[in-house]
Amino acid sequence: MGVVEKNVCVSVCVSLTALKLFGFWAPAGLTGTQRALYNCYGFLSFMFILGTYLIIQVVDMFLIWGDVALMTGTAFVLFTNLAHTAKIAAVVARQDTLRHLVDDADELLAAETGPGKEIVDSCNRETWQQQLLYCCLTTVTVAGWATSAEKNQLPLRAWYPYDTSVSPAYELTYLHQVGALFVAAYLNVGKDTLVASLIAQARCRLRLAALNLASLTDGLTPNAQGTLSAEQEAAAWSRLAAASRRHQAALAAAAVLQACFSAPVFAQFGVSMIIICVTAFQLTAVRHTGNLVRLASMGTYLLNMMFQVFIYCYQGNQLSEESMEIATAAYSCGWTACSARLRRGLLLVMVRTRRAARLSAGGFATLSLASFMAIVKTSYSLFTVLQQADEQK
Repeated sequence: MGVVEKNVCVSVCVSLTALKLFGFWAPAGLTGTQRALYNCYGFLSFMFILGTYLIIQVVDMFLIWGDVALMTGTAFVLFTNLAHTAKIAAVVARQDTLRHLVDDADELLAAETGPGKEIVDSCNRETWQQQLLYCCLTTVTVAGWATSAEKNQLPLRAWYPYDTSVSPAYELTYLHQVGALFVAAYLNVGKDTLVASLIAQARCRLRLAALNLASLTDGLTPNAQGTLSAEQEAAAWSRLAAASRRHQAALAAAAVLQACFSAPVFAQFGVSMIIICVTAFQLTAVRHTGNLVRLASMGTYLLNMMFQVFIYCYQGNQLSEESMEIATAAYSCGWTACSARLRRGLLLVMVRTRRAARLSAGGFATLSLASFMAIVKTSYSLFTVLQQADEQK
């Protein structure tokens, strides 16, 4: 039972290891007592990272209700933490189901060789590059918040039941805010990239199924009549069956992801619209203060929130498109040399694969690039409303 989670996908490995270290991904093989202790550790970790923030920010929101400028200063982190909490709950509640999905995909993808290995490596490279970019944006954002605080001021607005402007209360509160912010931010990256990587692995299975279908008759030389022998037909049937199993496994993985993360992703989309809106509003306010570090960190935070939505929509969009490409891959094989029975089997697979695999957020918004653009446009509309309300005040 090691500390580091092993997986063929680097981003999945990093995400699961981070979740395990902070109590949200229990190691396999724990006894009843060990599992209870680990859950207690997870609860304490949650309270340090998010629980305390949620309480003090909700109280602060009630105290400043009606002041648009102050409310937006609290809301953009509060709503982020609420979405963060929903995703933690989804991971913890569906941990056994997700573990089976992760292990199953890892076992299948790690066994690939040749062209299949290239597809797996391409998936791995894409996901860890997205994770690295997400981490860079997050680091700049949180570091900017931590270093841009004015004298005797905390990085983020919050209500505390004591005077935070005096020593040592200020120093201790400052350290708690910065430490919890960094941990929460990186865990948020881990959970987002975990879901995106699992969608990418489902895409990888679809591409492998397409590869199986496209190479259905590779290496099978037709006889003088232009048909396959009985042995070659059997080999082609075996490849067709393997492709069908891969396709069904990919659809099953997508169904599991839909069941586990549909509601949290819907909450994330709704929250992201508000966060993008209020962050843009905060940017307009910060630019007049002359605090360039704060301005830069708010700008990267805006990019961060947009990228968070983008990786879900991008992976969901690619999953749908690649599921539609399987029928084209099947048609590109040497089906003219196959028997009528094998052609009928291939045709059935082609008809089945013409139905695109789709993921949705709460059954309302499909994960697609069109949904991403709709979220950005709606956020801009809300931003203009906030500006008008502030100007009329």
